[in-house]
Amino acid sequence: MRIVTAGESHGKCLVGIIEGFPAHVPLDREQINYDLWRRQQGYGRGPRMAIEKDEIIILGGVRGGLTLGSPIAFQIKNRDYENWQGYLDPWGPIKSGREVEQPRPGHADLAGAVKYGFRDIRNVIERSSARETAVRVAVGSIAGQLLALFQIRAVSHVVSIGQVQLKERVSDFSALETADESVVRCVDPIVTEEMVQEIRRAEREGDSLGGIFEIRITGVPIGLGSYVHWDRKLDGKLAQALMSIQGIKGVEIGDGFQSAKNRGSQTHDPIFFSQEQGYYRLTNHCGGIEGGVSNGEDIVIRCAMKPIPTLTKPLETVNIRTKEPALAGVERSDTCAVP
Repeated sequence: MRIVTAGESHGKCLVGIIEGFPAHVPLDREQINYDLWRRQQGYGRGPRMAIEKDEIIILGGVRGGLTLGSPIAFQIKNRDYENWQGYLDPWGPIKSGREVEQPRPGHADLAGAVKYGFRDIRNVIERSSARETAVRVAVGSIAGQLLALFQIRAVSHVVSIGQVQLKERVSDFSALETADESVVRCVDPIVTEEMVQEIRRAEREGDSLGGIFEIRITGVPIGLGSYVHWDRKLDGKLAQALMSIQGIKGVEIGDGFQSAKNRGSQTHDPIFFSQEQGYYRLTNHCGGIEGGVSNGEDIVIRCAMKPIPTLTKPLETVNIRTKEPALAGVERSDTCAVP
């Protein structure tokens, strides 16, 4: 299965194509739109979230609510396009006034402009923007509906924001399903309030915050992935997909980096068997994946997201046209997008 995304942050729409999706899978449009709504929630989000009301428009590959086996094509309109049409019209002429010449440290601005020889960084910003993740949320919702047919479910929750973090690891799946009740998607109400205060402090100071979130996937059978082919290892494929999300700088499976500090006896999970359960473990330090293959336990992944590069108190940079010192450009952005 492969996905392709297209479109600019303030362009007419975002577009997604899914190749290799099986036929006869029932899709729930309302579930997809609900997941798109979830993407826009969370304390610390910027004013763009109040403008957009993302909804999927299927263009092909689905008929009567069932997938056809052919590529699934869809679009998500950008409601803000009416304010940007003159600046992003595919055929021009392009209005002046929204050119960007001061690259933001930590973003793709400078590297993208140099790579493609752009004089206006707007060409980079519009595509490197995390607005592109709206397409991936829609794709993820569609994929989730396929996985649900096999009783495979995933939940996620926020482990830390800035210096505030959960005191203990939460492994109970039903408890993690309550994360949406928190404005920062943290299952502990006391830590939730501490995270909110941390975001408020950063916002007052014109700064931004990153954090760590955890994904737990249950119902995964033994044997997904490969120990034979390097490019089909399940942990490798998951890590690549997650690292490709804007702002993600680290991915760990199970105990991850902590396992580098522990001894082997503290790291590996003893194997047991019973007629009722089959093979099982009492611990899950490996996070459900061994040798690139799922082992039947819950898959546990944590991702580290850096603070967003757009700051209302911008950092020093260089004007790419004059080469003179300048302050980084300021685009509409979030204080914290971890939730």
